[in-house]
Amino acid sequence: MKKIYHLGTCSTNQRIISEVKPGKSFEMQDIKKEPITPEQLDEMKALAGSYEALFSRVAMKFRSMGLNEMKLTEKDYRKYILQEYTFLKRPVIINGKEIFVGNAPKTVEAAKASLKAKN
Repeated sequence: MKKIYHLGTCSTNQRIISEVKPGKSFEMQDIKKEPITPEQLDEMKALAGSYEALFSRVAMKFRSMGLNEMKLTEKDYRKYILQEYTFLKRPVIINGKEIFVGNAPKTVEAAKASLKAKN
């Protein structure tokens, strides 16, 4: 699978996508316009290893909902990501069996190297 889950209104996501240069073989999904399904989230978790790895603690609602005060479980992470798109750490780039989650410079560089190697 070649897919990128992103937020079309996020300038950081757009910059990373233009840097990574995914090409036409990648399917793009704007998670605000087309919410992720439980099946899609489960596929991401299988590649990432946990729902926590996909969860964004910098989302505005993380503090406003009081989640920073709670001890969250894998079940909680899954529930909140499905409930509110901002809790998905973005972008999520899937290139075959590899997954790259978030916008950390190391992650972006690894995604670029992976796409270059497989294209």
